[in-house]
Amino acid sequence: MSVRLTRLARLFMLGLALFFAAARPALAQSILRDSETELLFKNISDPLVEAAGLDPASVKVVLINDPEINAFVAQGQVVYVHSGLLTAADNVNQLQGVIAHELGHVAGGHSIRIYDGAKQATAISILSLVLGAAAIAAGAGDAGMGIFAAGQQAALGSFLAFTRAQESSADLAGASYLSKAGISGKGSIQFFKKLQNQEYRLAIYAKDSYDRTHPLSSERIATLEGIYQKDPAWNRPIDPALEARFQRVKAKLIGYVTPQEAVKFYPETDTSVPAHYARAYAYHLGAYPEKANSEADALLATAPDDPFFLELKGQILLEGGHPKEAIAPLRKAVANAPDMPMIAVMLGHALIASEDPKNFNEAKQVLKTAVNRDNDNPFAWYQLGIVYDREGDEPRAALATAERNNLEGQDKLALASARMALAGLPQGTPDYLRAQDIAMVSENALKKDKKYREPKPKE
Repeated sequence: MSVRLTRLARLFMLGLALFFAAARPALAQSILRDSETELLFKNISDPLVEAAGLDPASVKVVLINDPEINAFVAQGQVVYVHSGLLTAADNVNQLQGVIAHELGHVAGGHSIRIYDGAKQATAISILSLVLGAAAIAAGAGDAGMGIFAAGQQAALGSFLAFTRAQESSADLAGASYLSKAGISGKGSIQFFKKLQNQEYRLAIYAKDSYDRTHPLSSERIATLEGIYQKDPAWNRPIDPALEARFQRVKAKLIGYVTPQEAVKFYPETDTSVPAHYARAYAYHLGAYPEKANSEADALLATAPDDPFFLELKGQILLEGGHPKEAIAPLRKAVANAPDMPMIAVMLGHALIASEDPKNFNEAKQVLKTAVNRDNDNPFAWYQLGIVYDREGDEPRAALATAERNNLEGQDKLALASARMALAGLPQGTPDYLRAQDIAMVSENALKKDKKYREPKPKE
């Protein structure tokens, strides 16, 4: 009996462990970064962030490469949106509804408070283990197992009720933020109906949500429809400019993550901007450079100064083995969008790949400006390190490498590179102090890793 009891207890604790592992999937998934997409996310989320009483400068909406229709908040003020959700959304209003809900989790501190629910459930589980074990020790084996089983069910029920309460709270908070921002809740209802249809396809016909982490979509729709329909913004139309931008972003994402499907969704008979966008990425990734260039040229014919069309043209040329030809459109893109550091990084890459020493100084200036605006781009630091290395500036090349390794979580490599930089940089300079910071952070991280051992000095 005691062996069976222990196994059941382990299963319950494993269930909780798996839940928390699923709550932090961003750690195991790739983040998709794109200047146009991030700008759209910021523009549609800022009014909602302000309505939630948060600082727009501190809240980010990040795109995750995952086909599941999902969005979540892990820790901090970051909303993660799966690529599958963005491509499943029909319009920008539906995406705004999802973001408003996730901001409800952020403002409510739910990613932190979830551990309170787990703690309460674990306490119930442990109590049932103690009482069940006592009953078994007294000779009442069946009664002990009954106590244990009931306790585990109660613990799981407590935890699920806690998470459902958080979801319901986020729903109501999201509705409030949409109202304050003057944005219709129609998109929110439309998206919940999408989820409801998915539940039907998966044969989820439960009448209530007792054994679920989320309320059923039908329950959420019933609650929210009455709230949204009374709101003055209910019949407010979608901003056509935002909708056009959303359709562009959605199309380019489909072309990037599912290139084979893109040509089906956007056949060549479709001459709209989103269709050209989707096919350009699909053909580029499918190694059809002539077709990709043709689609990019079709986009530029509609808007020759659009920085994102120019970026696409430069990317196709650069990654197609024509870095010198890529420089001109990328220079123009940077000039037209000077606050887009990722485009600047691509220009720096093209300048370096041209193998023309005359371009290296421009590349260094472009890349330094880019990392000052966006310090979280490992590829930018990699390119800057190449420039320093070719100039013979080994200490700064080592510092750039340390920055890249630090961002990629390579603590041992970051420490080694930072120490190389410290050996050659003038003491007290900003670069020297930055190398010290990386060395200290990396060393502290490594000390927490029991596998790491500081090499002993040679005698």
